[in-house]
Amino acid sequence: MKHLVRLVTALFAVGAILVIAVAGIGVYAWNNTVIDTTGKTVFDRPLAIPPLAASTLDEDGTRVFDLTMRQGTSDLGHGPGTRTWGIDGDHLGPTLRADRGERVRVNVTNRLGETSTLHWHGMHLPAVMDGGPHQRIEPDETWSPHWTIDQPAASLWYHPHLHGSTAEHVYRGLAGMFLIDDPDSAALPHEYGVDDIPLIVQDKKFDGDQLDTDGAMFTDVGVLGDEILVNGTPGPYLEVTGERTRLRLLNGSNARIYNFSFSTGLSFDLVGTDGGLLERPVTTRSVQLSPGERAEIVVAIPAGTDTVLRSTSPDLRADFWQTRFAGGDDRLDILELRAADTLTPSPPVPDRLTTFVDPGEPTNTRTFDLTSTRTINNREMDMERIDEVVVAGTTELWEVRNASGSVHNFHVHDVQFRVLSMTGLPDGHPSLAGRKDTVYVPPGATARLLLRFDDLPDDEPVDTSVPYMYHCHLLRHEDNGMMGQFTVVGPDETTLSGGSATAPGRGGHTHGG
Repeated sequence: MKHLVRLVTALFAVGAILVIAVAGIGVYAWNNTVIDTTGKTVFDRPLAIPPLAASTLDEDGTRVFDLTMRQGTSDLGHGPGTRTWGIDGDHLGPTLRADRGERVRVNVTNRLGETSTLHWHGMHLPAVMDGGPHQRIEPDETWSPHWTIDQPAASLWYHPHLHGSTAEHVYRGLAGMFLIDDPDSAALPHEYGVDDIPLIVQDKKFDGDQLDTDGAMFTDVGVLGDEILVNGTPGPYLEVTGERTRLRLLNGSNARIYNFSFSTGLSFDLVGTDGGLLERPVTTRSVQLSPGERAEIVVAIPAGTDTVLRSTSPDLRADFWQTRFAGGDDRLDILELRAADTLTPSPPVPDRLTTFVDPGEPTNTRTFDLTSTRTINNREMDMERIDEVVVAGTTELWEVRNASGSVHNFHVHDVQFRVLSMTGLPDGHPSLAGRKDTVYVPPGATARLLLRFDDLPDDEPVDTSVPYMYHCHLLRHEDNGMMGQFTVVGPDETTLSGGSATAPGRGGHTHGG
C-alpha cells in the first residue's frame, strides 16, 4: 500500500511539474511573442525598385517576356550569403507590364533544380495558362503560357503555386508584380520608380544568416517574421521628389496581415484595390491587407519632411489567443519616405477614377465554409476532384463563412469580385471597396461575394476540364489542403469528377463528389 501511495504521489508530482512547465512556456511565449519595431528600425538602404522586364514583339504583335527561375544568394541584412530564389535574379523578379487588349506570352524556364509553377494572381485568363498546381514546370523545362489581357488597369502579381510547396517557394523569393495599363485610365502619378512605386512587403525570420522557415508558435498561420523587407530591401528609404506619390502596396507575405498607415498621421487617397481603380478615391489614414491583397494609394508628403510607412496592430477580429499568436498585436516599421525640399508639381487626384460595369443579378448561390486550417466545406484539396462547376457568362453569389475560429482569407482565381457585405464591417468600408480577388474573412464572419464569370476572347484556348482554384491565401493553410477546384464551362456542358460534379442550373447549388 505504501508503495502505491508513493507511486501515486510521484505521478502527481510529475504531472504537476509538467503542468507548471507548460504554463511557464505559455506565459513566456505570451510575453515574448509581440514584435514592435516602431521607432527602432534604421533606414539606411535605398529602396530597390524591381526592374521592368524586357519584352519583344512577335510578328503577330504578341508581347513576349522571357523569365528564368533560379537559386542564388542575396544580402537581406545578414550578409551576402543568404540562400534565396529569384526570377531573372537572385531574389524576387522583375515587374511585367503590358496594355489592356495586348496578347502576351511568357516563356518561363525552371533552373531551380526542382519542380515549381508560376501563377498569375488576379489575371483573367484560360485555366491552362493560370499557373496553378496543374501547370507544373519541371527542372530545365520551359512553360510558355499565352493569353489576351482582357481586364482593366490593375496591380497584379505572380508567384509559384505548387501544391504542398507554395509557402516555401514564395518565402524563398519567387514573386514579382504584373502591371496592366489602360490608356483610358484616370490621370495618376505614373512614372515607374519615380512617383509610381511598387512595394512588395514581406516579413522574414533568420537563423544566423539563413532564412528560417519555422512557423509561428502556438498557431498554425505559418511563418511570422520579425524583420521586414520591401522589394527585398531591409531598412529601406525612398527619396520622394513629387508632390504626390503613388504606392502600389502588395502584401507578399506568407501569413502576416498588415495595417498600413503613416507615422505622422498623414491621410492618403485609396485609389485602387486588387482588381484596379476604384470608382472614386477614398480618403483614409489606414488600409489593412491580408496575404495576396493589393492596394494603390496616393500620398502627398510635405516638402522637406520625413514620414514612415508602418503597420500598426491589425484588426483581426479574432479571440485574444489567435490575435496574439497570429501577429495581431505586432507593430512594424516598413519604409521611410524622405521628401525633397522642393517637389515637382503633381495634379490632384481626380474625383472620378473609373466606372464599374454592372455584373448583373446572380443566378446561382454557393456556400463555402472555412472549416479548419486544412479544409473548406470539411474537405481537403484533391487534385483529381472538381468541387464546383460554373457556367461562363453568368453572375454568382458566393457566401464564404469562417467557421473554424482561425485566421483566414479567401482568394478566387480568374475573376475579380465585389464584396457585397462582411459581418462586422459597415457598407462602404475601404477594405470592401472596388474589385477584389482576395479578401480577409475574420473568425465567425461571412463574406458575400458577387462574381461575374466573363467569357474569354474567342481566340483563347479553352479546356473546360482544367480547373481554377479557390483557397485561403495564408500559404501554409493552402499547402495543408485548404483549397478547392472549379471549372468554367459552356451552358450546355457537364463536367464530371468523382462521378457527381455537374454544371448547375439557375439558382442551384452543387458540390463535387
